[in-house]
Amino acid sequence: MDNSALIKKTEGRICTMTLNRPEKRNSLSPGLLKELTATIRQLAEEDEVRALVIRGSGDKAFCAGYDLTLLPTTEEETRGEGINPFETAMESIRSFPYPVIAMMNGYAFGGGCDLAISCDIRIGADDIRIGMVPAKLGVVYSAAGLKRFIRVIGQARTREFFFTGRHYQAAFLKEIGFLNYMVPREELESFVYTMAGEIADNSPLSLKGIKRVLGLIENPTSLTEQDLQEADEIARQSFLSEDLKEGQAAFFEKRKPNFKNR
Repeated sequence: MDNSALIKKTEGRICTMTLNRPEKRNSLSPGLLKELTATIRQLAEEDEVRALVIRGSGDKAFCAGYDLTLLPTTEEETRGEGINPFETAMESIRSFPYPVIAMMNGYAFGGGCDLAISCDIRIGADDIRIGMVPAKLGVVYSAAGLKRFIRVIGQARTREFFFTGRHYQAAFLKEIGFLNYMVPREELESFVYTMAGEIADNSPLSLKGIKRVLGLIENPTSLTEQDLQEADEIARQSFLSEDLKEGQAAFFEKRKPNFKNR
């Protein structure tokens, strides 16, 4: 049995990367994120893989989000060294030269949803559910992360997702465009790898070129450097708040949080 937090398996021109922390519902840790980034960058440099599939181990969770026990909650941790392993990993997915498919074989919350939305295509089992829960924890989500959601599901749905913290079912996710396809669980794997095979058989020059051009012509939200700095500081301060500590405690104690707005 492989105990690695990330399992890589390549068959022909298709590579599968499995988030392998089943005891933590495949939640993201700094170590896993760094390994994910390094592996994707290596694949890009080798230029052999034409389609990348990301999934979670088991059949319950795609990714439960960022491991709440590892959130940065001190002044020193939030300032860090200028490198955010989560944002670096999401950018490595978006900038991988070939198409990336999120095989959503289970539920996804928080950063797990962001990981999926960073992929080019999302295919989910018909019984999955997702939710963006930062507001239930006292966290202000990053500008880069919000922007990724807006690109896929638009401003209105992004506001709803983040303001309510609701859990959404697969049928609704397909309706609003979060999922490209919703398929019966027993057909998920074959459906995903059939599509990955179709992609991998296409011209690598075309795949790389189309993905690059699509990235260039996306309609980005116009933010000045000052705006970005302000957004980053607002998000950073939320990690130092009493509300985050209460949100974490309530989550683990399975109770409703009592936020103090400080």
